[in-house]
Amino acid sequence: MTATTAPPAPPGETTAPGGGKRTRAAARAEGRAAWILALPFCLLFLVFTLWPVVQSLFMSFTDTRSRDLRTPFNVNVIGLENYTRAFADPVFRQAMANTAYFVLVGVPLTLTVALAAAVALNRGISKLRGVFRLGFYTPVITSIVAVAVVWRFLLETDYGLINTALAWVGIDGPNWLGDPNWSMPSLIMMATWRNFGTGMIIFLAGLQSVPWHLHEAAAIDGASAWQRFRHITLPMMRPTILFVSVTTGIGYLQFFEEPYVMTSGGPLNSTISMSMYTYNQFGFGNYGFAASLSYIIFVIVAVVTAIQFRLLREND
Repeated sequence: MTATTAPPAPPGETTAPGGGKRTRAAARAEGRAAWILALPFCLLFLVFTLWPVVQSLFMSFTDTRSRDLRTPFNVNVIGLENYTRAFADPVFRQAMANTAYFVLVGVPLTLTVALAAAVALNRGISKLRGVFRLGFYTPVITSIVAVAVVWRFLLETDYGLINTALAWVGIDGPNWLGDPNWSMPSLIMMATWRNFGTGMIIFLAGLQSVPWHLHEAAAIDGASAWQRFRHITLPMMRPTILFVSVTTGIGYLQFFEEPYVMTSGGPLNSTISMSMYTYNQFGFGNYGFAASLSYIIFVIVAVVTAIQFRLLREND
């Protein structure tokens, strides 16, 4: 049998997905209906998202302060002065370094723990698998403020549970949140514990999509479990790893609640983040300067995301 093709539609008509025909007037009517349905969202986006973004971008080039809110047209346009001031500010440079430390250590650690938990749930743990999934994911859906408060008490120097447990084995625990050398590792440890559950769920879905017959064939050829994981699982998981890496990196670049609740940015600004410093500037009424800091963070997030796509995307 030979396949037959439908004759071309006459002028003024288009072929519908189901094989029928519709006129251009009907197509335009559907287009108008679609725009009418989308109009409420478009208006909300324009009023509450696009316009504030444009306004804040303009504000970043002015010397707007809290006292200027009543007379917004009397502010002075100062060009890139806010941006140069930001990079000349030693506290903001410290905040950038702290954020880089948090991201460069926290993201790989979170991905490693999440992938290890996903592998264990996928093949290692057979009993009570649902209980483990729920337990690993529970910190994600728990309020970050509640988690931070609990961890602050766990990390207390004198009566915290962690130092108490270390004392049982003869170890004098450090001042986790009061020592500049230990404060950021403490926040990274807490953030990893709280956030690895999201990556675990996504990795688990990715692992279950890897064809098992490839592992069986490699095992017959004598490949070890580690070789199968390295040469079969990881390459096929690259899109999943990219997604988890990007989403985790974006979140960690904007980390705020952890230092705000646990350390207030101290000691000696060792845990202040870019987002927290920006928040403080808004609180001080330096709106133009704070807006410029926000766009610096935006550019950094975009650059880091582009680098992740460059490094982790699938080879063409």
